[in-house]
Amino acid sequence: MAVALEIMALLTMLSMAPAFMLTVTSFTRIIIVFHFLRQAMGTQQMPPNQVLASLAIFMTVVIMMPTGRTINDTALQPYLKEEIGYGEALQRAETPLRTFLFKHTREKDLSVFFSMTGLERPQNKDEVPTMVLVPAYVISELKTGFQIGFLIYIPFLILDMVVASILLSMGMMMLPPVMVSLPFKILLFVMVDGWNLIIGSLVNSFI
Repeated sequence: MAVALEIMALLTMLSMAPAFMLTVTSFTRIIIVFHFLRQAMGTQQMPPNQVLASLAIFMTVVIMMPTGRTINDTALQPYLKEEIGYGEALQRAETPLRTFLFKHTREKDLSVFFSMTGLERPQNKDEVPTMVLVPAYVISELKTGFQIGFLIYIPFLILDMVVASILLSMGMMMLPPVMVSLPFKILLFVMVDGWNLIIGSLVNSFI
């Protein structure tokens, strides 16, 4: 009966793996920044959503590799070798993951969820429940992703305003400024090696 319950719990965890990946990894921040970049450039569906999502997944694997390696060495491998039980394996796996979450979670976001749940304020990190830590981390990632997206938007917005002013001064009011500024935005992005800069900055933001 115990083995059957463990198998059912494992299948449940596997079914929740996509949501788990979205909430407790770096995926949220990366995909938000990518979509802000595409909107700022005005390229509509280019790159496609599938390409952006795939790139975000591979970047997430790279960023989470140290945490995943620790979980594998301390929890997964001992459990597969039957050196520890299922419960102890979960506890060992939770420790490095919580360390990663705490590193990128704001105290202000944690306090919001403690206020909502009515729980007693913790004295240290060990007293913070994981069920409170995870949504606080997601909110922190959303805020960080929007901040980075705003900074990405600024140079493209300035370029749009410059092109619009030039067209207006030339009396070409019927010509959409976005149509004219799009090639210049793509040229600017390629000349500064934009993908390398953005991906490198995103990876460094988690170090």
